[in-house]
Amino acid sequence: QVRLVESGGGLVQAGESLRLSCTASGSIFRINTMGWYRQAPGKQRELVATITSSGNTNYADSVKGRCTISRDSAKIAVYLQMNTLKPEDTAVYYCNVQGMGSLTYGVNYWGKGTLVTVSS
Repeated sequence: QVRLVESGGGLVQAGESLRLSCTASGSIFRINTMGWYRQAPGKQRELVATITSSGNTNYADSVKGRCTISRDSAKIAVYLQMNTLKPEDTAVYYCNVQGMGSLTYGVNYWGKGTLVTVSS
């Protein structure tokens, strides 16, 4: 079993930056995609950014140019650098890892989330 733990959230003012980190305990046979999602109060969870095992990245339009996702190939870790934060970025940010637990079954893990609050 893999446990994902996010950190780096907090209260910041608009225009400031935060760096979110997600590290995992345990092992995964093969990681396909790692990513960050967020859920604002009263809204559905939405994709923020993903990165594949080959390094291909994908960003939500709302964060393009302001956020950078990266990963540590030596361990199960993914990061999200968020710059020029806006009040609408306020949400709980969740780490996600998708891959294979073995040759025969897939896995999809979520962290418990870290709260980002951006004041205007």
